[in-house]
Amino acid sequence: MSVFLNTRALSGGGGVAAQVSVCTANVSGATPMSLDALKSFVYGKDVLIATHGFNVNQAAGIQCLSAWEPLLLLPPTAVFVGLLWPGDSDSVYALSYPVEPRNAMDAGTMAGQFVDANFGNAASISFAAHSLGARVALQAVTTMSRQVRRLMVMAGAISDDCLTNEFASVPGKVDSISLLASLEDTVLQWAFPIGDFVAEIVGKDHPWWQSALGRYGPKTPPAHFQPPYQIPSPWNYGHLNYLQTDPPAQAPIPSQPPPAISGSVPRGGAQGWQQAWSAAFVASRFA
Repeated sequence: MSVFLNTRALSGGGGVAAQVSVCTANVSGATPMSLDALKSFVYGKDVLIATHGFNVNQAAGIQCLSAWEPLLLLPPTAVFVGLLWPGDSDSVYALSYPVEPRNAMDAGTMAGQFVDANFGNAASISFAAHSLGARVALQAVTTMSRQVRRLMVMAGAISDDCLTNEFASVPGKVDSISLLASLEDTVLQWAFPIGDFVAEIVGKDHPWWQSALGRYGPKTPPAHFQPPYQIPSPWNYGHLNYLQTDPPAQAPIPSQPPPAISGSVPRGGAQGWQQAWSAAFVASRFA
């Protein structure tokens, strides 16, 4: 059972709740967790808070993060906490740059305030985020008064200048920043139409739009940014591969990622290799 912070008002759609709730959960269901139990869980630990991306309801968020947690192989000194937010609201589907969904910002503010208020006895706080969850994590860091040890963003669905523009305060509040980006991420290349929304282009070949952090990396890397970050195109790493759980990860789990993000497809391309590899990458940068 994974521990979750939940900022959702509803299990599907809707906005953020009035306050953060805490639970333990897996694909079979969720059980409320008290604040005292949460504080005991994080006491003296290096806490990794991980969140999902857009178009993800509560059940899917629990599923992907619960399945990803064991792939991280965190040491006994660390604990994993999932962060759920309403990534399936209508506003998220637009995925337009530079105008971003309000719910992600509200969830990040709530999460940052909650961590400040309740994680004071943790040894350290770090964040990992996928897709539009990058905005949730960045806003949480911005809101927090406490220094963050690590920030790791996978396929960031946010503009490539976010660390020097909108979230320019974040680098000074984080000890180190890591990214994973892929030029094969067609979701970030094209903001696809859903419902009545019109497709919009978000790539460097269309300079009137901002480019996505999760395709090209940071426009201006901060001083403590940790390269490399660009996944080789032959690996064909798509937007949904980082936390993909359907089918579940079955590849042998590496204890560490390759020393460089290069070479042939990891684990020989065995089923589930992508989410196992991204987990190993995050674990190595978290260490």
